[in-house]
Amino acid sequence: MKLILRADVESLGRLGQIVTVKPGYGRNYLIPQGLAMPASEASLKQFELEKKKLQAKADKLRTGASDVAERINNAAITIAVRVGEGDKLYGSVTSANIAEALAEQGIEIDRRKIVLADPIRALGQFEVEIKLHPDVHAAIKLSVVREGHTEEQPAPEATDEQPAEGTEQQA
Repeated sequence: MKLILRADVESLGRLGQIVTVKPGYGRNYLIPQGLAMPASEASLKQFELEKKKLQAKADKLRTGASDVAERINNAAITIAVRVGEGDKLYGSVTSANIAEALAEQGIEIDRRKIVLADPIRALGQFEVEIKLHPDVHAAIKLSVVREGHTEEQPAPEATDEQPAEGTEQQA
């Protein structure tokens, strides 16, 4: 199935390209999402008329992503986690945790844009890539640190005080 792309689609093509895709992918995803239109003479003419608007919209998205990338590159986040014996984390640091920490700094990012091969399961410094746009990538400095005091607080010990003489304890 031949389609004209109405937006940049990662791993497929750029705005205005004519691509060949499997019919199900085109019919069920690209066309309903407004990312493509069937390639025909009439649709080529229609696309040429709206190409400037689509290009302006794509440029605006790219510019917005660049601004956010600059803020992210200048930011550093610290996530405090609970650890057990041998500095082994209880659980892991995931993209959702990173997105939440960024949101606390006023940077709203969809967690699916954060690229983590595997969840982070160790203390230390990490650099995490964030794909904001097919052309715009950012990297944030992430510190995973121990949360507060990791030693368990000792249980209150029994007091050595005896009840005053002459008073009996009632059971």
